[in-house]
Amino acid sequence: MFVKLIGRLFSQARSRKKRRQIDRRTDTSKVLRLFLDTISALQSANDRGQDALEVLDHEVGWQRLIQMKPELAAMVEDNEASPLILAAEQYSIVARYGSAFLRTFSFQSARRYDPLLSAVALLRRLHAEGRRTLPERVPISHLSPSDRKLIFGQQKPNRRLYKIATLAVLRERLRSADVWIDGSRSFRPIDEHLMPRVTFATMKEEDRLGLGVNTDGAAWLNEARQVLDFNLKRLAYRARVGTLEGVRLEAGTLIVTPTASDVPAAADELNAEISEMYPLVEVPDLLRDVHDWTGFADHFTHVRTGDAPRHVSAMLAGVLADATNLGPKRMAGASKGISAHQIGWMRMFHARPETYRAAQACIADAHSSHPHSRLWGDGSTASSDGQFFRASDRAAKRGDVNLHYGSEPGSKFYSHLSDQYGYFSILPISPTESEAAYVLDGLFDQETILDIQEHFTDTGGASDHVFGLFALIGKRFAPRLRNLKDRKFHTFEKGDAYTALTSHIGAPINTTLILDNWDDLLHLAASITTRAVVPSTVLKKLSASPKESQLAKALRELGRIERSLFMIEWYSSPALRRRCQAGLNKGEAAHKLKRAVFFHERGEIRDRSFEGQAFRASGLNLVVSAIVHWNTVYLDRAVAYLKRGGRNIPDTLLKHVSPLSWEHINLTGIYTWDTEHQLPEGFRSLRLPALIRRAA
Repeated sequence: MFVKLIGRLFSQARSRKKRRQIDRRTDTSKVLRLFLDTISALQSANDRGQDALEVLDHEVGWQRLIQMKPELAAMVEDNEASPLILAAEQYSIVARYGSAFLRTFSFQSARRYDPLLSAVALLRRLHAEGRRTLPERVPISHLSPSDRKLIFGQQKPNRRLYKIATLAVLRERLRSADVWIDGSRSFRPIDEHLMPRVTFATMKEEDRLGLGVNTDGAAWLNEARQVLDFNLKRLAYRARVGTLEGVRLEAGTLIVTPTASDVPAAADELNAEISEMYPLVEVPDLLRDVHDWTGFADHFTHVRTGDAPRHVSAMLAGVLADATNLGPKRMAGASKGISAHQIGWMRMFHARPETYRAAQACIADAHSSHPHSRLWGDGSTASSDGQFFRASDRAAKRGDVNLHYGSEPGSKFYSHLSDQYGYFSILPISPTESEAAYVLDGLFDQETILDIQEHFTDTGGASDHVFGLFALIGKRFAPRLRNLKDRKFHTFEKGDAYTALTSHIGAPINTTLILDNWDDLLHLAASITTRAVVPSTVLKKLSASPKESQLAKALRELGRIERSLFMIEWYSSPALRRRCQAGLNKGEAAHKLKRAVFFHERGEIRDRSFEGQAFRASGLNLVVSAIVHWNTVYLDRAVAYLKRGGRNIPDTLLKHVSPLSWEHINLTGIYTWDTEHQLPEGFRSLRLPALIRRAA
């Protein structure tokens, strides 16, 4: 809460500054017009050899300029206002919790004499003594020069600014694990998040790390140097002679032609035809069908006994309550055959993050094993993306605002999708957080049989740190990078070795930094692959501090090597560009299905707690996965029926028909559970097109 509250304090300060600038745009326009008139008058006087002040007074008006000075000074002051000054406007909010926060927790630092901790101790003492002024000598070296000037640039030091600035520094250093809290599991030294050093040393000695890089850093760097040099020279040659497919060299800049869609028009027609053949189904019946095929609800085991749910329908109702954003109480009111007590009991004793994860893996494995899913992929590639949902009511007070999604607060559900349209992970995150920190989480926070070797994201999921970690763990990272032509290759050799790419060459690789921290990089990667630490925990700490640690810098340098190699392949391989585009398109199309399912309360999140939002996200992922698998089963049966009727449907066309339709599923209304229905051979009857029925 402290991290979020202080962060919001400064983000709101920046927002207020922008609003003030917008509100004064009319005044700004007047001042700019006056400035333009002044320049024109002075230029005219200079050209004619006249007295500048006389011309200025005649054409603009000296009194007009003098009268505008106070207003102009106020505008300049507002425009140059420091975020610290603006944050101090809401000091009363900080006063409510700041002193209590400092008094409650005990902070530790990696530095022997840390001025920040001295400042914290001073603020505690001032609060205990009830003093409202700062003493003559206070710790200041933890503050930036600009903050010091604001705090001590007046007749007496500003205690409010000092406190807010100190809390802001404390926030950043807590996030980066440079400062930690005694007894905290989340805010502790970064080494305590990783596997024990002794365990790592033993695994390394026994060659059991199982990473994607050589344990000998010098050997790995030597190989990377040769590969990067060879591929860059080949890229430079191909760019110079114009043999790069879909890429051209203009004025020394490589420009990629956007990838055209490879989906044939016939696929859309076939998709529409097959969608009309799906059986009409109520969503409770769909969930029951998928449970009968897979047994996924049995993975919601009792927290104490480990038994499967005795009342499967109540368990499914609880899952649907999360998925549709209806909530358990309202789901009971909208259901026949299920009471609020039954849903509450199942939720209390059976719904947990680990049981949701196991149920998700059950459906994902069944879907991956279905023969038809092999048409879409072999389960070795995946993509991830975030989807924004607005927050309302009490949740809005805890939500964050990202202007990219508008001015309303909300949350993002960050999910991972296989190339077979199978979801296998989801996590609620703040819309202001970088998605890059969570890319690796989904690959390890899942229990499916999927063996993901290549992962796609858009630009929001990419960073040099992520490139470095993917290389270390032995997986391939393939993001769709925005403004690719402005990104630089980082090389071992001097840039003039690649003449055609001179404008694309950036800073050289710092090999010494990588070698000096090689063991720490291996330790970090091994901790992730053995699931000793959640990847996002480390990535957020490595990127949180304005002053990067040596480990963060080394990981960034390694990531630059991997990103450079990836960019070379991106320019060289149209197949990679198409594969990445296709993977991301699947995720973007699946967002529409999620939005359709998560429709209650206008699709707005009303849960304030992370746990509540996590249940909503997990339920949504599980129900969407059930819909996708159910559709896949009937898509396969529909295709088989058409083929028996003499239709020739090649797999090259069929792979473009997705299982994301939902028009045949009734998601709304009264939910009826435990209805008896006899299904011939365990399946519902297809809806046959009129022409086929008449022919039959």
